[in-house]
Amino acid sequence: MRGSYPTYGFGGTNIDGLWQAVDELRSRFEKRAGTRAGKGEVRAAVLALLAERPMHGYQIIREIEDRSGGSWKPSAGSVYPTLQLLADEGVISAEESNGRKIYSLTEAGREEVARDHPSAPWDAAGPHGGAEFMSLPKAGVELAQAAAQVNRTGSPEQVRQAVAVLEEARRRMYSILAQD
Repeated sequence: MRGSYPTYGFGGTNIDGLWQAVDELRSRFEKRAGTRAGKGEVRAAVLALLAERPMHGYQIIREIEDRSGGSWKPSAGSVYPTLQLLADEGVISAEESNGRKIYSLTEAGREEVARDHPSAPWDAAGPHGGAEFMSLPKAGVELAQAAAQVNRTGSPEQVRQAVAVLEEARRRMYSILAQD
């Protein structure tokens, strides 16, 4: 189906190249549930949350996802082994309640949080974390989809106008970075 579209517009490039660019943009920037964190970040996140209040494992996973703006959702396969390791180290304790293990910090855990983890991983995410970071790539994907639609169904004049809009947008994006 992709090969059935006309190849005019966007500098005469093949439509398959345009679709490939859209797909690459989408794959780079769409929300990735379960994105891998750096080494030690699961531990730091678990400790930061338990410093606030006792929680069970599923609550920890949900809280990390919420606080990272959906950009990081650790898997149960990373959270539960971390909880077990922390319990083995004596940093947290587990108590059974309503069929669930509720984890809380021990005194050693509170000391570790104060000493080694002064901020949570989502606080230090900087410009590449949280919901704000995801809004720009989402807008880029939506723009690429609109450009593809114009290329598929627009007249040659509409395609020419779309190219001019995109070239202006690219210049303006770079001018944003050039500002103080």
